[in-house]
Amino acid sequence: IGLEALEQMEMAGEYPDIVIGCAGGGSNFAGFAFPFLHRNLTQGNRTRLIAVEPASCPSLTKGKYTFDYGDSAAMAPVVKMYTLGHTFMPPGIHAGGLRYHGMAPSVSALVDHGDIEARAVNQIETFEAAVAFSRAEGVIPAPESAHAIRAAIDEALLCRADGKKKVIAFNLSGHGHFDMGAYDAFHQGKLEDYEYP
Repeated sequence: IGLEALEQMEMAGEYPDIVIGCAGGGSNFAGFAFPFLHRNLTQGNRTRLIAVEPASCPSLTKGKYTFDYGDSAAMAPVVKMYTLGHTFMPPGIHAGGLRYHGMAPSVSALVDHGDIEARAVNQIETFEAAVAFSRAEGVIPAPESAHAIRAAIDEALLCRADGKKKVIAFNLSGHGHFDMGAYDAFHQGKLEDYEYP
């Protein structure tokens, strides 16, 4: 999808200053952001790459960069990654794809090296962004994708406050048609924020 995004940017005559994707285990984010990272590393581009994770499962922002098992049963290979520990039990947030205890070794190494930024956002502000996006664009995003939307909105608001124009690309990685229960809970005020200590 990142290679396609590069072509779409070229067709639009633009290039992103900021690339944002949600991050649970890292595949979604990497698939979108790594082609832009390649241009940063090989062509001197300075696009900011932001991996956005839930504040309740913040492996990149609060985890340790160490060796850990890739699964809770301690059967998978041990790899170096940002991790909350393979025994971590995630809370029941409505972004199922973002509840993994660790992060892909490649994404982890790039965050540790400073090539990628990491950000954690709470569940309620994420759903607020998703609803705002739905009303503006007519698309109901998956809760996972809404994490990227939250960060994109926050970056756009910073640009407006600073009076700067920037091109922001984010990955709308899925629709929320199977997550209507989560949206209903949000509208009824039943969602809670779980912040990892």
